[in-house]
Amino acid sequence: MSKKIVSEVLLELADSIETGNFRKKLKVGLTTLGSEHGTENLIAGAKLAKNDLFDIVLIGQGHEDFESYKATTEEESHKIMEQLLDTGEIASCVTLHYNFPIGVSTVGRVITPAKGKEMLIATTTGTSSTDRVEAMVRNAIYGIATAKSIGIKEPTVGIINIDGARQVEKTLLNLKNNGYNFEFTESQRSDGGSIMRGNDLLMGTPDVMITDSLTGNIFMKLFSSYHTGGDYEAQGYGYGPGIGEDYSRKILILSRASGSTVVAKSLQYAYEVALGEVDKIAKKEFVEAKKAGLEQILGELKNKKQTSTSDEKVVMPPKETVTASIAGVDILDLEDAVKILWQKGVYAESGMGCTGPIILVNETKEELATTILQESNMLA
Repeated sequence: MSKKIVSEVLLELADSIETGNFRKKLKVGLTTLGSEHGTENLIAGAKLAKNDLFDIVLIGQGHEDFESYKATTEEESHKIMEQLLDTGEIASCVTLHYNFPIGVSTVGRVITPAKGKEMLIATTTGTSSTDRVEAMVRNAIYGIATAKSIGIKEPTVGIINIDGARQVEKTLLNLKNNGYNFEFTESQRSDGGSIMRGNDLLMGTPDVMITDSLTGNIFMKLFSSYHTGGDYEAQGYGYGPGIGEDYSRKILILSRASGSTVVAKSLQYAYEVALGEVDKIAKKEFVEAKKAGLEQILGELKNKKQTSTSDEKVVMPPKETVTASIAGVDILDLEDAVKILWQKGVYAESGMGCTGPIILVNETKEELATTILQESNMLA
């Protein structure tokens, strides 16, 4: 054994005795090129994050306080990063503007303003699927896996009230009823339910907020910089790790506008998901979801879209006064739901209530219409 190796072993042992941490120290990478606030901002974040739990490795422009790998372009930095990740030299890495493959998207982590509660936003960059509803269902699994990797044993899930939310709710309820184990949260608003309102977003009602990546990206920017004017992200943990069913690289994303405090928090986040082996948890979650019929349920959703009644000619029944409202139909299904009721001889109209899309029918037909919509799988 060389003197250098002996020296390194003795230093690690001394460090473990001093800190009480006898695990092998993980290394977390940080690429230092591409920030709108300059390389100094990223290195300042590394200095803030410096601790006894993990070592920080800089890629790009280095610094004497850290192990460093020199690169002159972001592309070169990413190549070095990927090599260090694939060889196990670093356990995870924080970077900017990285292109993930389709099927991988990132789970952001914010601090909500109302009560200072942490909340995961699934997801914030990347594309889980080219189909909106399937993407959000997968985002739910990505969020659950990430939450478990950072120590939340039984994360609660909510779905933000956007296009596709009710279809996602139905799909997740089917998975849950088939044995996939997770817990929905309840909205803090008086009407409750697992569809989250803007109030729930601010309060951090769920541990994991499900959304599409583009909306999630906007949420991240608002949570991170709502009190700085938008050009400097000062709050939260960044846009998070790229998660996929068969994706093993632990790469976390920052914005070019992320400030040093967010850089520091993101490095901590990177350490936590590496220590918690988020990639292995994600694989396990997908095994359980598939046992509960994930692929079959998603396949049925696609078939339903292909055989939609939207192009069929349906005769509208005679008009009636519509005073009863039925909630729970997704906005993407609203026209089809109305036509299904027309086919059954029930006059109906579509509308928008304070909680989202509604079907309006005569109060004498409310029970019949609800039954028809449930049997047609239009209601959660």
